Amino acid sequence: MSQPSRSIDRFYSVIPAGGVGSRLWPLSRADAPKFLHDLTGSGQTLLKDTWDRLVPLSGPERIMVVTGRAHRAAVEVQLPELTDNNVVLESEPKDSSAAIGLAAAILAKREPDVIIGSFAADHVITDTRRFRAAVVEAAAAADAGYIATIGITPTEPAVGFGYIRCGGPITIPRAPSAVLVETFVEKPDLETAQHYVADGDYLWNGGMFIARADVLLAQLGESDPALLAGLLELADAWDTPQRGAVVDKVWPGLAKIAIDYTVAEPAALAGRLVVIPGDFDWDDVGDFASIGKLHSRGRKSDLAILGENARVLSDSSSGVVIAQSGRLISLIGVTDIVVVDTPDALLVTTTANAQRVKAVVDALKLSGRYDVL
Repeated sequence: MSQPSRSIDRFYSVIPAGGVGSRLWPLSRADAPKFLHDLTGSGQTLLKDTWDRLVPLSGPERIMVVTGRAHRAAVEVQLPELTDNNVVLESEPKDSSAAIGLAAAILAKREPDVIIGSFAADHVITDTRRFRAAVVEAAAAADAGYIATIGITPTEPAVGFGYIRCGGPITIPRAPSAVLVETFVEKPDLETAQHYVADGDYLWNGGMFIARADVLLAQLGESDPALLAGLLELADAWDTPQRGAVVDKVWPGLAKIAIDYTVAEPAALAGRLVVIPGDFDWDDVGDFASIGKLHSRGRKSDLAILGENARVLSDSSSGVVIAQSGRLISLIGVTDIVVVDTPDALLVTTTANAQRVKAVVDALKLSGRYDVL
């Protein structure tokens, strides 16, 4: 794969910036979701890291962000180059089919032959050169009429990711790495994940989709005609004074469903989906164990410490500490611990139980404790 020296022709980047990241509670909240945090120690948020990766591919004037109304101000502070016409606000979360589909519909109306690439706001990718090269191939596959995704070469039998089963190779000009996607697989148990990694025909599903906007919309329409009709009605009004009224009328009735089910899986079954293997470090930072792994790479310390002015004393301890309250935290002889200390909530668990944090959030919702969510 070669690195692009300039922006990809006709390419538009889309960043869906939604979701709370409930497995990262109490750090990630409704008013301060995961993508607005620095979880890598880079000195900037995951959203800004994503923006910086995409600028060389499309240019800053061709990046659209889809986010909630409550997050507009924070997003614009993080991304001062983001233009007003590239901010798409959701009145309520409707999952990725509506978010990415609306962006595709708006951009297709503005520029009928546009190629779009959707990239989550809260993932971590460190090798930007290989990432960009994979996107270049995916855009070439999209130009040839396919829907493309970028699958991540597994480095371990992870159970927190979905998997892509690769089929046979396919000849696409300027996309020599492309192979057909046979099927998508939900998050497996450990034994199954070990089989996938040993098999060699499986990639992690990184949730990246690249396609001509009209092709993506046509596939979505085959799966859910009512959803497509609503998105097209929204797009028709988007750049007019009628936008607000049409959004209030149409958006609440849109189906809440992931794009994997409306576009990716049916496209794979129809032989229209290809995957570009991405040989670069990637993580969706899905829980506190992921944060611990990110910070342990190439470092001697067994304890990852995040938070401005964190005050932590550690003796023979390992794990993750995220400190926001300003109080002193002492750890003595504990291994693989997770401590998240915020002004109004304290979480203590282990990296092995990090996926269970979501259950705490669900319990808080049931008990009506939205003040800490």
